[in-house]
Order: sequence, then C-alpha cells, then structure tokens
Amino acid sequence: MVDEPLRIAMRIDKRGETLTFDMSGSSPPCRGPMNSVIATTKSSIYLAVKHVFPDVPINAGTFDPLRIVEPRGTFLYAEYPRPVSGCAAEVSQRIAEAVFAALVKAIPDKLFAAPAGTSGNLSVGGYDPQRGRSYVMYVISGGGYGGSLHGDGLSNGCSTIGISKTTPIEVIEQYYPVLFEEYSLAEGSGGAGEFRGGFGVNYKIRLRRGEARASMVMDHGRFGPQGAVGGAAGGVNRVRIVRGGVPYVPPHLSKDQGIAIGAGDLIEVTTPGGGGFGDPHRRAPERVARDVAHGYYTREAADARFGVVLDAEGRVDAAATAARRAVAHASARTTEKA
Repeated sequence: MVDEPLRIAMRIDKRGETLTFDMSGSSPPCRGPMNSVIATTKSSIYLAVKHVFPDVPINAGTFDPLRIVEPRGTFLYAEYPRPVSGCAAEVSQRIAEAVFAALVKAIPDKLFAAPAGTSGNLSVGGYDPQRGRSYVMYVISGGGYGGSLHGDGLSNGCSTIGISKTTPIEVIEQYYPVLFEEYSLAEGSGGAGEFRGGFGVNYKIRLRRGEARASMVMDHGRFGPQGAVGGAAGGVNRVRIVRGGVPYVPPHLSKDQGIAIGAGDLIEVTTPGGGGFGDPHRRAPERVARDVAHGYYTREAADARFGVVLDAEGRVDAAATAARRAVAHASARTTEKA
C-alpha cells in the first residue's frame, strides 16, 4: 500500500432549489480498506446535510433537492474486489467533513469548523490465561467538535455518523485483562479560533496478562480537522504502542493491524480536536485566560495561537495583548497583498 493521503474533491453547485454534489476529481481507488461503496458515499452526503439542517424532518422530500454525481473511477465509488472495511466508520466522516467545508463558505452562520471525524476504532484480541478464554475488546473514542458562531466546540463528542462513545472504562477493565492508566482531555488539541474547537482525549491501555494483537482504524493522523473562516486546524490523531519498553508508531500513523503485544505493553492514543472557527486574534482575551486557568492551553500557546499575553498571575496584559495582535494583523495584511 502507498503511504499517501486520499483526496476528496468536493464541489457543490446551487441551481434554484437543487444542490449538486460532484466529487469526480477525487483520488482513484486505493489498495487499502479506505474505499467507499456508492451507498455509503451518498448516505454520507445526506447525513451531512441533515447535520446542517437538523430541524428538517427525515422523509423522501428531504433529499429530493440533492443531486449526486456518481464519482466513478475514484475511491468513493468502490467496485469489487476493492476492500471497503473502513468506509462506513471512517471514509463516511471524511465525506461529511468535505460537505461542511464547502458549505461553510456560503452559509457560515449555519455551519461549523470540522469535528474530530473519526470513530477511533481500536480492537485488542487475545487469550486471558486467568479466565481461560479468548476475547476481543473493541474501543470507540470521542473527539473534539468544531467551533461555530454559536460557541466553542464540544469536547469528547461522539463521531459524526453516530452516538457511540467509549464504554465505561470500569466495565472494560472487569471484562478484559487490561488497565486504563489514563483517560483525560487532550489539552491544546482544540483548534484556535474566535470560537475554539473542542478537545479530543488521551487514553492509555496496559495489557495486564497474556498475549494479544491490536488493530486500529482511525483518521486525521496526518492532518487535523480543518478550521473555518480563518480558524486553525484541530490536533491530529496519534497512536503509539510501547512493547518491551520500545515505542512503535504505525507507518500509516492512525491505521494498522495485528500488532503483537504482551503483558505489560502499553497502547497510547490521542484523538483529534475540533477545528477553530473565526480569527483566533478576535477571541475575547478573558476567555483565553480562562482556558489557560483550566489547563486547556499553556501560557505560551495563548500567546502564539491567540495573541494573548498573560501576566504572572494569569491575568490578561491588555496593552501587551493589543500590541501583539496589532503586529499579527499587520503581518496578515502584508501577506494578503503579496
């Protein structure tokens, strides 16, 4: 398999009451499992539009004004024998994200920056010698939602395509030979913006006994969820396996299968944060100071990402902040003219 990102080229045209979705310029079919059958491709567009207009009831008329150009010859129109095991859980969310990114340019008051957009699928299968039985443990994890004109993004929200979140870790630990050593907010993962993205999560799972194999299909390992209207992208998905004290990072960053692990080995995952919405330098300095006080961002990040300078007590230095932001705006104008 080639270690290259797949491109979804989404074009949306509005003619009268009809929206036409054209993805013909997307990447060709791939050898890995990230191809999408046309049913999933179309369903993802319908789902995305429903996210934008949640008050519209679901019936045949809801989707009648939506015309989809079938993207034959791309990975979004998979045909036998292309593998498609990742389409429903992951590719579907990338398609929905492409719809959001296109529509936010036209109706920013109804849209939002990109959400984490992954179900964070992790499976660990092995044999528990204490209970004398084989098992398969499946973990789904949340991530950050994108910011919008209505406020900051939700942290540790469920995936774009469903309402599934992580099973209570106490239950997982009772059923399987694992120990969660950490389950926390991924501080700093929310994309900067006037309305910042929500935060993903960190978790660490240690295998307590026996041998097992770990596999994962996640996404946003290379590029974080994109920001909107000048906002910054959210943090990326990270996976690391520590075996016998030696760290291993999957070659495809967020996807791998059959990784052999033994007692004492550790699985570390960070899920993506949501994208930021709007110019980060327009975020109220007091809100940035509050985020720093809560531990969401460091003081250095507040300065670098939001242009907010805090004093030794964590209060906003109004003069220094105004000066810092003026320099940033002047630099941005110079870049635009160039």
